[in-house]
Amino acid sequence: MTPTFGKSIIFIGILLVLVGLVIYFFGDKFSWLGRLPGDIRIKGKDGGGFYFPIVTCIVVSVFLNLLIVLIRRFFGS
Repeated sequence: MTPTFGKSIIFIGILLVLVGLVIYFFGDKFSWLGRLPGDIRIKGKDGGGFYFPIVTCIVVSVFLNLLIVLIRRFFGS
């Protein structure tokens, strides 16, 4: 194990704590997430159904990719 690997684990842990705090305190502000136009929702007659949030997955993926690009650009990885 290298010191760089340890620093990466600590950074990921701090990031997870920050994301958790944002979700805990501001979770009601993100109620639109998962209900975007284009998300597939099929309800069955018996109360069951199928739900696939395709547009939400794309939006989250684009956001995370932009975040990673910004982190790499500012920290020089």
